[in-house]
Amino acid sequence: MIVDADLLIHSAAQVVTCVADAPKRGAAMQDVGLISDGAVAVKDGRILAVGPTESIRERYSAGQTINASGQIVCPGFVDPHTHVVYAGDRIGEFEQRIRGATYLEIMAAGGGIVSTMRATRQASVEELVEATLPRLAQMLRLGTTTAEVKTGYGLDLVSELKMLEAIAALDLAQPIDLVPTFLPAHAVPPEFNGRSAAYVDWVVNEMIPAAADWYRNSHFAKDSELSRRPFFNDIFCEQNAFDLDQSRRVLEAGIAHGLPAKIHADEFTSLGGVGLAVELGAASVDHLDATTPADAARLAASGVVGIVLPAVNFNLGSHEFANARGLIDAGAAIALSTDINPGSAPCPSQPLVMAIATRYQRLLPAEALNAVTINAAFGVGLAEHIGSLAPGKQADLLVINSSDYRQLAYQFGGNLVSAVVKNGRLLSL
Repeated sequence: MIVDADLLIHSAAQVVTCVADAPKRGAAMQDVGLISDGAVAVKDGRILAVGPTESIRERYSAGQTINASGQIVCPGFVDPHTHVVYAGDRIGEFEQRIRGATYLEIMAAGGGIVSTMRATRQASVEELVEATLPRLAQMLRLGTTTAEVKTGYGLDLVSELKMLEAIAALDLAQPIDLVPTFLPAHAVPPEFNGRSAAYVDWVVNEMIPAAADWYRNSHFAKDSELSRRPFFNDIFCEQNAFDLDQSRRVLEAGIAHGLPAKIHADEFTSLGGVGLAVELGAASVDHLDATTPADAARLAASGVVGIVLPAVNFNLGSHEFANARGLIDAGAAIALSTDINPGSAPCPSQPLVMAIATRYQRLLPAEALNAVTINAAFGVGLAEHIGSLAPGKQADLLVINSSDYRQLAYQFGGNLVSAVVKNGRLLSL
């Protein structure tokens, strides 16, 4: 019996499924679930079947077909850590860094996050949406089909809620599925200079409850079970930002209001953020440049995904990168992300992140691909629906103009994505 599908992609040199029931770690990171001469059948926005072309074509037919001969089919990329919504730019700081200023020096002088805060506070929701749409379109062309998006450039209640409204509007205005994260504790705003404890009180007592109310009334919470997205709470646990005790207060307050935790930790110094993430059962702990071997072991023994952000180091001209190779060898579940933001990583490209990670952090191409698909999906709490090619999952997939998936990390500076299918629909890029 032939089953009708909406879309049939066939004759792919490789279908790379990246299937896993739990975050991949250790040797499993090298298994991408490769099917030679593969095919994928899609109906009603879901994957019907994945397998060898001959078998799939015997069982399924479709009104729309894609002959992927000589090409790869893989899951759409998941970008699990972004700051893509903002106003203004920081091109001047880029030149300052070339002249020798460090990121922390720029931040201490009133630049960095606070500079973007000033521009974002002045922008309307509509202006934020207009500024962000081209960035998301670029990410989509480069293969990202789901992205976590943080607030954190408002740093007051009105502006942080405005950022959430912009994220919600953007989610409805373009194809990439957005996962909102509340990050009021990204930096201490100027009006609280020298009074970080008072700002944390405000975040805990006023901002987080208001954000939780916003989420309950948003389409993110009201969508069907298949399209519902979580709402995370995050903090920057770092010198010149928030200490470990403050981070605990903010994250525990979020959990009490139904917001699972994420945490920026160990970007420059190790303050214990990894241990806190493990203790609180965070979805992810992100950066990990200064993570100690003891904390790597703690992370490996947990279900927390470690998200590594090598585009930051690359952009800052650093010769030191997070020890992602060591984290994988220790047994940690690792994902990769662009961290797209106006200051430390103006990078929309997960393939470029794969290229950097394979060269500077010694990830194998298979490990890098799993890190931007299934493990990244676990890092945003959506692995049940996205991140791999399996029956029943959302049909988010890419056709890549190469016959070998390793080319995604091997080649850089261009774009190998020849087609994007989102929710079963072939997009016009």
